[in-house]
Amino acid sequence: MTRAKSPQGQNRLIGFTALMGAILIAGCKTEAPAPAAGGALPVSVIKVQSQSVPLENSWVGTMDGNVNAQIQPQVSGYLVQQLYKEGTVVQKGQVLFQIDQRPFQAVLDQAQAQVAQAQGALGQAQAQLELAKINVNRDTPLAAQRAIAQSTLDNEKQQLMQQEAAVKAAEAQIAAAKAAVETANLNLGFTHVRSLITGVAGQATTQVGNLVSPQSVLTSVSQMDPIRVYFSISDAEYLGLSKRLKNGGSDLLKSAADVPLTLHLADGSAYGKPGKIIFVDRQMNQQTGAIRVAATFPNPGNVLRPGQFGRVSANTEVRQNTVMIPQAALADMQGQKQVFTVGADNKVHVVTVTVGPEIGTDVVILNGLQPGTTIITDNLQKLGEGAPVAPHAAAPAAADASKPTGGK
Repeated sequence: MTRAKSPQGQNRLIGFTALMGAILIAGCKTEAPAPAAGGALPVSVIKVQSQSVPLENSWVGTMDGNVNAQIQPQVSGYLVQQLYKEGTVVQKGQVLFQIDQRPFQAVLDQAQAQVAQAQGALGQAQAQLELAKINVNRDTPLAAQRAIAQSTLDNEKQQLMQQEAAVKAAEAQIAAAKAAVETANLNLGFTHVRSLITGVAGQATTQVGNLVSPQSVLTSVSQMDPIRVYFSISDAEYLGLSKRLKNGGSDLLKSAADVPLTLHLADGSAYGKPGKIIFVDRQMNQQTGAIRVAATFPNPGNVLRPGQFGRVSANTEVRQNTVMIPQAALADMQGQKQVFTVGADNKVHVVTVTVGPEIGTDVVILNGLQPGTTIITDNLQKLGEGAPVAPHAAAPAAADASKPTGGK
């Protein structure tokens, strides 16, 4: 058996339900911005101006030493000492490794002894030569007077010629022996393995006690100030860089100063010193359609190291009289890019535009927007063709986008 409710209870229930419904409806509503007088929506606007816009391209680069020298011995022997600290700067001519000198010293001593022996042989030959000359000079008039047989004089002349040849042979032996001494001295000096350049020496690849030969690589020394960065650019980018040169030139090497390069490191920071192009390959890579380029950047303190990666960027083109607007002022409507402009009647006009590359927070407008046009930079989702608005100047950050930047 159910109990009937009183009219007063039903009224209370209806009132409570209505109150809760009103609260829920109020909570679901979003408060719209207060329109200006006459229902016009307040919007921020800027006036578009033409400007010189530098277009920048960037490429992945690999760093390498400006000069890389492999340190190899010029003689074979046992490595007895390492005389440098790995990873430090070494000077040109500094001794890095020592090879056992004893075998080379023995060869040098032997070569010097051979010089002395050859000099002794030369002295004997010269003495025999002098004796042969005396005999010929003495017996020549006697043979003319028939005091001695002509055959005796002929034999003495033959001996003279033989002694002259013996002297020349002894002199040649001395020259050969001295050359052997010089070679032995060189080889003895080569036991001091020196650095051929000033740079940072790498890790030793051979330990003390190993037998090394001229084919052994003991370490490497890299000249890193300046440092080289290798990167590849496309055919179109190469042509763009060439057109950037002053005086209508096209040689990137002769006019490298006209194309300053910026290096961005792996952590995203920009390297503080500009670089320049020093090498352009002779031909395009037919498989990739790119050409290899090398640049150098000052590297005091050897902060940058071979093997590091970075991004090299340069202004490949400067477009004159270009319209550029903030990206926030650009709307996307079914794949078409649109901009909302404001006329003298303070009403919205929708303009379809063609966009170019993005530069920071701005975007280049290639077609559809003329300099001097006033555009809206906020509340785009609430706007439509012919909607009344109450324009006011945009904040300085947005307004700065319409100011000319100036191109190089």
